[in-house]
Amino acid sequence: MNLIENKLIELGFPLEIPKRPVANYLGSKRAGDLLFVSGRKSELKGEVGTDVTEKQAKKAAKETIVLILAIIKNDIKDLDLIESIVKLQGFIRSSINFTQQPQVLDGASELLIELFGKDGHHARTATGVAQLPYGATIQLDMILKLKTL
Repeated sequence: MNLIENKLIELGFPLEIPKRPVANYLGSKRAGDLLFVSGRKSELKGEVGTDVTEKQAKKAAKETIVLILAIIKNDIKDLDLIESIVKLQGFIRSSINFTQQPQVLDGASELLIELFGKDGHHARTATGVAQLPYGATIQLDMILKLKTL
């Protein structure tokens, strides 16, 4: 087992086998030393500000990063091949009055920084949306830089 997976276990987030894509797309696609990871929705459903609290949504963002890491491991076989997190994009299903999307996405960002240290710092976008697939609260996608073999 590798360093990043060990850290995840220590934090109480063992990786599970990822769910298969629900339509005609790949979980991730490599282009040179970049890995583009498709969007992954949270298990939590509902709208932040009405059905879901900011705290619950922040936790769901963290849990969704773990789901994305499972996809990455499945595709590249070793999370230690990740050199850095380049970009995180988050969509948060939000009520019309909820404007704390950056704080919700901090759940995901904080875990990435905890796992990868300075290489976990990333550019990001936090966007509030009216609806997400299957009623999910969070949907995240990422761009990573991989180590040269």
